[in-house]
Amino acid sequence: MNESLINEHGVKVSTRRIFSWDEFEMFHWDDDGLSGQIVTGEHMHLIRATYAPGSTYPMHSHPHEQFSLLLSGRMRLTVGEETREIGTGDGWYAPANVPHGGEVLGEEEAVFIDVYSPATQWIMEDLKTARVTPSPGESGAL
Repeated sequence: MNESLINEHGVKVSTRRIFSWDEFEMFHWDDDGLSGQIVTGEHMHLIRATYAPGSTYPMHSHPHEQFSLLLSGRMRLTVGEETREIGTGDGWYAPANVPHGGEVLGEEEAVFIDVYSPATQWIMEDLKTARVTPSPGESGAL
């Protein structure tokens, strides 16, 4: 299990099968109030994203499918032509190339899980623009 596997898109696949988020380094985009962690499989990325209270989840689109689940907080979210206020336990699906984003509501941070498919370099390139905090657990290897 210690050998590195690179998927068909050139992304290193995690060798962890069971994990705790404190085993992964944290990426911070200070201007956006965003922090995140990532685990990559052969065909998908799993990301834990945290937005500060009052921050914006900028409208964007990408050529990959995305499912998301809000773990805590409240958001006013837009996916395509639909806008709704959502809370803990609610989720969304953004098909490829459909604009989505929103704003964090209230005084609680918004924490959500994203699943992107396929697992490609575009997310890994975005991580290069972030400030990194090493994991408190292991070395933070993805």
